[in-house]
Amino acid sequence: MTGPGERWFEDGALHFGLGIEDTFVPQSRPGERAIDEYALTDHYARYAQDLDLAVGSGATFLRWGVPWYRVNPARGTWDWSWVDRVVDRFAEVGLRPVIDLLHYGTPLWLDGQFAHPDYPQVVAEYAVAFAERYGDTVTDYTPVNEPMIHALFSGVYGYWPPYLTGDDGLTTMVRALGEGFVRSQRGIADVLGDRATFMHVDASMRYAGDVHGGHRAQAERLREQAYLVEDLVTGRVGDDHPLAGVLRAGGMADAHLAWFAEHAVRPDVMGVNYYPRISTEVFEEGVHHLGGFADPRPTQDAGVAGLVEVLTAAERRYGVPVMLTETSVTAPAADRVAWLRESVGAVRALRAVGHRVVGYTWWPLFDMYEWTYRHGTGPREDYLLTMGLYDLVEDGAGGLDRRPTPVADTYRELAADHAANGASARVAVPDLLPR
Repeated sequence: MTGPGERWFEDGALHFGLGIEDTFVPQSRPGERAIDEYALTDHYARYAQDLDLAVGSGATFLRWGVPWYRVNPARGTWDWSWVDRVVDRFAEVGLRPVIDLLHYGTPLWLDGQFAHPDYPQVVAEYAVAFAERYGDTVTDYTPVNEPMIHALFSGVYGYWPPYLTGDDGLTTMVRALGEGFVRSQRGIADVLGDRATFMHVDASMRYAGDVHGGHRAQAERLREQAYLVEDLVTGRVGDDHPLAGVLRAGGMADAHLAWFAEHAVRPDVMGVNYYPRISTEVFEEGVHHLGGFADPRPTQDAGVAGLVEVLTAAERRYGVPVMLTETSVTAPAADRVAWLRESVGAVRALRAVGHRVVGYTWWPLFDMYEWTYRHGTGPREDYLLTMGLYDLVEDGAGGLDRRPTPVADTYRELAADHAANGASARVAVPDLLPR
């Protein structure tokens, strides 16, 4: 139980959560299909069953996103009918929603997407409209999921709309995303007051290999860049920030930086998304990669050592409790079970030596489809990623059944064990933790 003035994640417990993949990139053009993971995974039809599965697996919260492009078909026009049913179901089953307001993608009517000059106001209008409608029961928000992935895919790699590239594109994206982020969080707080909690979430990006030789400068920049949007919205980007010069060269005026400093927002929890097999990129001596989907660097499985590093780095940098907000491996069930046990063990070990890790999130609840579906032509089954507690299985009629795996059993066991025994729950822990 939380005490007077405490938030739910401040009760000393380790909270077990799940997520449903909710990427929405609804724009299409020749050679590029729209992505709506809720449509691909049959979640629109099976939302009630999916929330039941989350509860039955032992989760106490679910990271769940709103399909902005569907609920906001024109500026100032709203269709909340499906979201109404889902929010009602959350209440019926007693599951806490942590709302992803923006998990990639803008409505179809917003020309230029994130580069439209009205984007920050438009996304804030949406955030406030949601809070006004559901604020009596929904109090936990992630204003922007993985803003640096947004910035890279849409502003550096030219992979998603508005297809910008280079440092100019990066600056355009981080400024727009950052301003929209701040305006959304402030707008929600105006509606909900002290009842609102904000979980900021970004992807972890680690770099290994030739990072002290010929690639040193690039690796150092990328390490700082991984935090850029969060640094911006929390008012940490001043003249002494390592990327201040990059932003100014890309068109960020001193007045823009001053606005962020004056309107800074703070996370109640800093969320870290970490995938052991892909979150660490490897620089190779004498080999130059552009990075991104067009020319990716190889990756390294950094296991629990990488997980410990990214969680403690976020805790140290922002001075707030941290949460593992996404993790899994794309692999057979036995490998998923092994990573589930190892990663829960690492989180418990961090807590045992005093680190404020308040939650663990397996992502996703059920399998998802790879983002390369957007540029492909094959049926969805060609892009299936086996990552979930539940496998997705074609039902022969266009729908998808959810088939339980040993990963679901293990998650349920670990969540129940922690609920019953707390810090004394037995689990193998790595001997690599900072004191």
